[in-house]
Amino acid sequence: MRHIVAVRAPCYSWWSMGSCRRYYSFIKRSQTMKLAFIGLGVMGFPMAGHLQQAGHQVCVYNRSSAKAADWAARFGGTSGATPAQAAQGADMVMVCVGNDDDVRSVIYGDEGVLAGIKEGALLIDHTTTSARLAEELADAAGKQGVRFIDAPVSGGQLGAENGALTIMIGGHEADVAEAAPVLAAYGKKVTRLGPVGAGQRCKMVNQICVIGAVQGIAEGLMIAQKAGLDIPTMIDVLAGGAAQSWQLENRAQTMADDKFDFGFAAQWMHKDLGICLDEAAQQGLKLPLTEHVHQVYERLLEQGMGRCDSTVVIRDLKF
Repeated sequence: MRHIVAVRAPCYSWWSMGSCRRYYSFIKRSQTMKLAFIGLGVMGFPMAGHLQQAGHQVCVYNRSSAKAADWAARFGGTSGATPAQAAQGADMVMVCVGNDDDVRSVIYGDEGVLAGIKEGALLIDHTTTSARLAEELADAAGKQGVRFIDAPVSGGQLGAENGALTIMIGGHEADVAEAAPVLAAYGKKVTRLGPVGAGQRCKMVNQICVIGAVQGIAEGLMIAQKAGLDIPTMIDVLAGGAAQSWQLENRAQTMADDKFDFGFAAQWMHKDLGICLDEAAQQGLKLPLTEHVHQVYERLLEQGMGRCDSTVVIRDLKF
C-alpha cells in the first residue's frame, strides 16, 4: 500500500514526462478506468484515442454521430447517443468542445453530462473557456457530489495527435493528483496552477504570449521580405538568439510563404482573445496589444479567413 501511495504523487510539471509515463504504465496494468470523452474535434478525437489505447474503457459522444462511429471503429471504444449516456458509470468525464455555450450545451439539461454522471466522479473540462464558466461548472457539479477541474490544453492538433500536450489545471490538489496519470496519456506536462479557474487564466496568458510573438514575427517578416533577406537563413540566425520561439521556428516560414491551410484556426484565437479581454476588464486592466490583434482577427474573419491558421495575421499587414 505504501508503494501505491507513493506512485500516486501528483504528476505536476516538476515530474518528468518519462516518470509520468512509467507511472501511467503501472496504472494501466493495475487499474482500467471507465472514461467518457465529450467532443471529437481535431483535438478531442486523438485525445480520446490515446485514452483508449492506454487500456481504459472509453465511451465518446460527438454532435455528429458519424464522427463518433468513426472514432469507435478506429480505436475500439464505444459511443453514446447523448452526453448523459456517454457519461453513465464513468470514473472521469473529459469535455473538449468549442466555447462557453458549447460546454453548457453538453453539460446541462436532460441529456447533458450532469444528467448521467455518477456521484463522486471527476469532470474535466479541456475546452478553452472563461474562468467564470469553470467556477460555474465546479459549483453545479459540486451540488451533485461530482468533482471538477478546468484543464485547458496547449500544443495544437499535432500535440494532441502525438500525446504531447501541455495541460494547465485549476482544481483541488487531490483531484489533480488523481487525474494527472490519466491525462498523461496525451499530456507531456500536467501542471496545477491553483484552484478552479486557474487553469483557464493560465491559458489566457498563454494565448496573449502566442499572439504577441506571432504579431511580432509578422511585422518583422514585412521588413525582411521588403529588404530581400533570405528567410530560411534569417530564421536560423534568429532561432539562436533572444528572438527564439516555437512560433518563429515553426510558423515564420509558412507565414512568409503565405500558407495557412493548417493549424489553430483564426476563429478560435479570436474567441480566445475575447475571453482574455473580458477577464482583463473584470480585473480593471487594459491590454493594448491583445485588443489590437483581436481587432485584426475581426477583420480577417469578416473576409472569410476564420478557418486559416491563426498566423494569418500577416495578411492584415499586406492589405
